[in-house]
Amino acid sequence: MSSLKGYGHTFDTVSYEYDKFRPGYAGEVYDSIFEYVNVDHTSKVLEIGSGSGQATAPVLDRGCFFTSVEPGKNFAEILTGKFGNNERFSIVNEKFEDAVLKENTYDLVYAATSFHWIEEKAGYEKVFSILKEGGAFARFRNHPFVSKEDPLLAERTDDIYDEYYNKYYNIKRTPRTEYSVNQAKELAFVAEKYGFSDIKYHLFHRKRVFTSDEYISLLGTYSDHIAIREDIRHEFFAKIKDAIDDSGGMITISDTIDLQLARK
Repeated sequence: MSSLKGYGHTFDTVSYEYDKFRPGYAGEVYDSIFEYVNVDHTSKVLEIGSGSGQATAPVLDRGCFFTSVEPGKNFAEILTGKFGNNERFSIVNEKFEDAVLKENTYDLVYAATSFHWIEEKAGYEKVFSILKEGGAFARFRNHPFVSKEDPLLAERTDDIYDEYYNKYYNIKRTPRTEYSVNQAKELAFVAEKYGFSDIKYHLFHRKRVFTSDEYISLLGTYSDHIAIREDIRHEFFAKIKDAIDDSGGMITISDTIDLQLARK
């Protein structure tokens, strides 16, 4: 899927669908974070771009003082409904870049499939400034690889993407590749440029299976898909649904989740 810049705001327009169909993250992700930095009832934690809370509860449940920085109004309402009764939970309903945050305050700052929306230099420098000395930054992201074990369905969906998605965005088809350890390493060491040290990175894997209707609902939560003109998007999604139904009605996604860790 594309990560075209400029469409981050579109998520909030499908906030409830996002909450239903976007996955959380493997437990091993949080195990690795908590092995790297202790989070307990004395800790102050900030999450960048919480969305509807896919990565919030596993950290908040550690009993920490938790700040969610989430720009979406609808997402903020969902987060309040889920976690607002916890007196240690608070929301800053602004973009991370615009939020006024105290320097040298947080033991952990983390971003789950959100930090790529922020300009690199501004993002890393602000994270560094708000972390305590010895505090940790964790960024992780889900990278889906569709129909790995069904090459015929993969080929057909790629052709449909050519016809609709690639044509709409005027981009060329590229070979399918899974997210690699080298990519995870390269991204991890970006933090070093901004003063971070003790760099670590991990990869985790899982599979998810969807019916054709579920998969179309999932596609409808991707920002670059939402931005496609409605009539084109409707036809595009219908073709994808037909392809899945013709292949037995189910589609499998092989996820790779990368985690990068760095310390101030």
